[in-house]
Amino acid sequence: MPEPISSHLLPRLGPRPPGSVVPTSAAEASRAMAGDTSLSENYAFAGMYHVFDQHVDEAVPRVRFANDDRHRLACCSLDGSISLCQLVPAPPTVLRVLRGHTRGVSDFAWSLSNDILVSTSLDATMRIWASDDGRCIREIPDPDGAELLCCTFQPVNNNLTVVGNAKQNLHVVNISTGKKVKGGSSKLTGRVLALSFDAPGRLLWAGDDRGSVFSFLFDMATGKLTKAKRLVVHEGSPVTSISARSWVSREARDPSLLINACLNKLLLYRWVDAQPLSHASQMGPRISEALEQAGHWVVDNEGTLQLKRSFPIEQSSHPVRSIFCPLMSFRQGACVVTGSEDMCVHFFDVERAAKAAVNKLQGHSAPVLDVSFNCDESLLASSDASGMVIVWRREQK
Repeated sequence: MPEPISSHLLPRLGPRPPGSVVPTSAAEASRAMAGDTSLSENYAFAGMYHVFDQHVDEAVPRVRFANDDRHRLACCSLDGSISLCQLVPAPPTVLRVLRGHTRGVSDFAWSLSNDILVSTSLDATMRIWASDDGRCIREIPDPDGAELLCCTFQPVNNNLTVVGNAKQNLHVVNISTGKKVKGGSSKLTGRVLALSFDAPGRLLWAGDDRGSVFSFLFDMATGKLTKAKRLVVHEGSPVTSISARSWVSREARDPSLLINACLNKLLLYRWVDAQPLSHASQMGPRISEALEQAGHWVVDNEGTLQLKRSFPIEQSSHPVRSIFCPLMSFRQGACVVTGSEDMCVHFFDVERAAKAAVNKLQGHSAPVLDVSFNCDESLLASSDASGMVIVWRREQK
């Protein structure tokens, strides 16, 4: 299978938000505090902490720990429901099941304060839920009457949610009014499968089932979307997951995108400052365009995405997702986690060019679709195509 190529440009991130962590390679003191354990030892797991099977027989496409929370977990199912779970005190329990969607739930997201959940469904609606008692606060029909496939909160203004549908459209929705935001819609080249904001919420990425990732500038005041650039990951290969990170580790300072795209590999892209090809502008627009499509840098000064590394997994058809580990590592290397159609959870060191595999968790009996760490990385949850959710406990050092 040919290597994916990056063929279009993406804008560079704006100024770093106040209070954000600045990675540095001068982290020897911090690394000494963390001990001499390797990345593989650091991501060793003691086994299964708990198995949730309330959704067995229907796939669980999404599992997510609540923000900055160790023990609250939610998952959505193609059976049309969402489960809210509590892991402590023992034994872990399903607190409540949110019902109301008439078809499968494709995606959901926690609000920043965890008091609200938003969900999207194949029934062409999104719903707003109160997490404390499970009430459905509002049902909002898709403006196009299409199956809704993904959603994400705007990270700074949780009144605004972005949804993607099966008619190739993105919509920004104000969940307080239930109305589509004026200027907050845009069309992609295929069904919208994946969404991710940068941390400040000024840049949005959207991936579709035709193999493209689009970037959008997001107007923080109005919610208006401005289409910026397009990356063709691989023509015709569905982009099922996008995760954005402004840093990976103290050694890996490049802002990065982690992408799954049904290519039997996990892809790590980085933002780089590129320079124009010599004399490219003098070659004429057709030659410049051909060079750009071939993966060469024919660029303006906005910066570009470059494929940094790929990691072998099995993914040819299922909507597999991946994540960056939430904590910045004091150790050499940086870890990402992904599901896979081989029924395993895979860990990779993104800074290692060879032998990047860090760990592999086995226990699922169907393709693993999603993974989620809690805030201190003591627990990892994974969900699969048969409806099983496994919570794994990390070894305590």
